[in-house]
Amino acid sequence: MERAKAILQRDRKKRLEAGHPWVFAGEINRVEGEAAPGDLVDLVTHQGRYLATGYWNPSSQITVRAISYHPIEAMDEAFFRERFLQCAQHRSRFVQGHDCRLVYGEADFLPGLIVDRFGGVLVVQLLTLGMDIRRDAIVAALVDVFAPQGIYERSDVSVRELEGTEQRTGVLYGECPRIVEITENGLHMEVDIVEGQKTGYFFDQRENRASIAPLMLGWGARSGIQLKTAGSVPVNGTVQSDDTGTLASLNEEKLVPVNSNGKVVTFPYWDGATVLECFAHTGSFTLHACKYGAKKVTCLDVSEHAIETARRNVIRNGFEDRVEFVVDDAFDYLRRQVKGIEERMNRASAKVDTSKKMDEAGRKWDVVILDPPAFTKSRTAIEGAVRGYKDINLHGMKLVNEGGYLVTASCSYHMRPELFLETIQAAAIDAGKTLRLIEWRAAGKDHPQIVGVNEGHYLKFGIFEVRSR
Repeated sequence: MERAKAILQRDRKKRLEAGHPWVFAGEINRVEGEAAPGDLVDLVTHQGRYLATGYWNPSSQITVRAISYHPIEAMDEAFFRERFLQCAQHRSRFVQGHDCRLVYGEADFLPGLIVDRFGGVLVVQLLTLGMDIRRDAIVAALVDVFAPQGIYERSDVSVRELEGTEQRTGVLYGECPRIVEITENGLHMEVDIVEGQKTGYFFDQRENRASIAPLMLGWGARSGIQLKTAGSVPVNGTVQSDDTGTLASLNEEKLVPVNSNGKVVTFPYWDGATVLECFAHTGSFTLHACKYGAKKVTCLDVSEHAIETARRNVIRNGFEDRVEFVVDDAFDYLRRQVKGIEERMNRASAKVDTSKKMDEAGRKWDVVILDPPAFTKSRTAIEGAVRGYKDINLHGMKLVNEGGYLVTASCSYHMRPELFLETIQAAAIDAGKTLRLIEWRAAGKDHPQIVGVNEGHYLKFGIFEVRSR
């Protein structure tokens, strides 16, 4: 039987020709032939010229999602196997390590399908009806290509309801322990595949987390610590000059850190940064900060469950002596610290009653990291999202020590990169700060982007040096 055709409107925007796989209901003039929801249809112009093949769902505003730009027979197990092999080839070339996002929906030419690998377990999200009805073929192809010990479904997302399908979770294949250990950039951490956010962990920031390494060292001099060379020998913990030169000749290559009082500093992370991570979730930035030499990290999240997970991850990697955990709302915590700093400044200028007991707030850090969840998931809520991002970045940069760094991110698609930068700049103006952009990044290489599909360009990540004006 001849496949049904979706005839496109004459005056539509030619997004499909530009590589965008989504075709909205308003772009379709009519459907010729018989097609059940989820079936493949051919997309053709109003003149009858073939453009692509995709799966059809009349219940969704995104009525057709293109999966091929040349005619194909079926979305069967062989189809998925071929696509998964292409996904595996890309990850083997660009991604270091076993744990990663294996399938990234539209960007891997499999719209509506997400697959993450955590240890021996694959976690899948079937976001659309077209993928949902092909669950068995997807599972069989995943087993064939990746040979996992288990496959777990996390299709507990509201977007499925827009497709006319119910949310669902559960084991699809093999054995799936709830807690799985993964390795990222040499660090070990646990992932809760059942209750963790989204599929359990956010791989998109992997390379961004590694990019903070240069920020973690080079801070000892601010505390008056210097490296002493030959001719200065530690005696009873104090560096003293050796006039004879005998011991100096024996230790001429030795360098020791010495504080302003002439005492040898024995703490191994004396040159490390002080770091605040807000919206820590399971503490991934905290772990990387410690790995790269941070002296002290404050790990903050509003969720007690998230902080307990972060605590276990910190212990797992042996960093517990350098991390303090805070369960608090990030907005409230940052405001209290800023208010404490202002109170201290007022006390110093005798503008307040100095007999009043000081609040413990008022700390600053060398590096402040802000990685919040999406503040908006719709175009209509952008104004509120801008206020939220401005507020948190304004208070965050006020808590950065002079010449330190603000690391800030947004995963809100509707917060376009240029708007995010403008919002950060507006916050800097109000805070009286000058920002120097050091690095601007997006999602990692296991999250490729199709040019022309702006929806895939959701993650913005910047590192800024912060100076006072």
